[in-house]
Amino acid sequence: MMLAILIAASAVSGGRTAFAIGRVAPMARVARAVPQMVLPIDLKGKTAFVAGVADSSGYGWAICKALAEAGATITVGTWPPVLGIFEKSLSSGKFDEDLVLSDGSKMVISKVYPLDATFDTPDDVPEDVKANKRYAGISGYTVSEAAKKVETDYGKIDILVHSLANGPEVTKPLLETSRKGYLAATSASAYSFVSLVQKFGPIMNKGGACISLSYIASERVIPGYGGGMSSAKAALESDTRVLAYEAGRKYAITVNTISAGALKSRAASAIGGTKGEKTFIEYAIDYAKANAPLEKDLYSDDVGQVAAFLCSPLAGSVTGLTMYVDNGLHAMGLAVDSKAMQRD
Repeated sequence: MMLAILIAASAVSGGRTAFAIGRVAPMARVARAVPQMVLPIDLKGKTAFVAGVADSSGYGWAICKALAEAGATITVGTWPPVLGIFEKSLSSGKFDEDLVLSDGSKMVISKVYPLDATFDTPDDVPEDVKANKRYAGISGYTVSEAAKKVETDYGKIDILVHSLANGPEVTKPLLETSRKGYLAATSASAYSFVSLVQKFGPIMNKGGACISLSYIASERVIPGYGGGMSSAKAALESDTRVLAYEAGRKYAITVNTISAGALKSRAASAIGGTKGEKTFIEYAIDYAKANAPLEKDLYSDDVGQVAAFLCSPLAGSVTGLTMYVDNGLHAMGLAVDSKAMQRD
């Protein structure tokens, strides 16, 4: 009897009757040779706010494209000093090639908001910043003001992405990092995520998703990634777990972070290296290719696709997670290209 029930269940799950209950039938393939099950990521009708997009070379842009591929409405927050350049590049067609989606259409960035995530409210902005010519003519760029603008334009949103980090002393070893530099790195790279969830959480629909971007330096020593940035990434991952609980209970949203491998983005390329010498990110990429379990290049799209999954209903029960997208480098305990590992 149990066998008959199991056979019937198997037939139903396949979508057609493969066996007749009560008679012996030859063994059949449990799954089709070519799987027919498709789990599409469908974000149509969803609105995303991606903080930290200023060009087309980084993970933030790739996440925007992946979300757009799934049908989401894309809005971004851009650092005021580069806002004009970014908007001009968009309107002039400089990014046209990078806007192309898989169906040949172009990603549409519905709205670009000025955002400096180191300031929570207008009262937090110091006078020297207000007077800075790089901020001239730009207003409403604090986190609370950006959230209010988004709410005015879209009501509620479904996806919040934190794709920003800054460490003014990132090229300095921790032993040489000042208190000011250390705290600045934590403010811009970790607390900014807390602030975004604080201010955007109330305008997110239930079932929404928040993600941020971390790096393996949060838990492993990465020489050259200094200025307190490793501590900031560790804080970001710890905050992700706490926010998953608090924001999950309060707003019914998920909170996760992606520990992404090294990518030669414009921002990362600015870390270290004098003219004619390899930069920190170039060393990091070469090291990863030599030592990661998967001997292949890591692309921004790899992170974008995982982000789209984490922001979709498919990951609706996944929260408080640090997801590694680094070709498996995080799993390694020894550098296989080390001279010490070479056998005679």
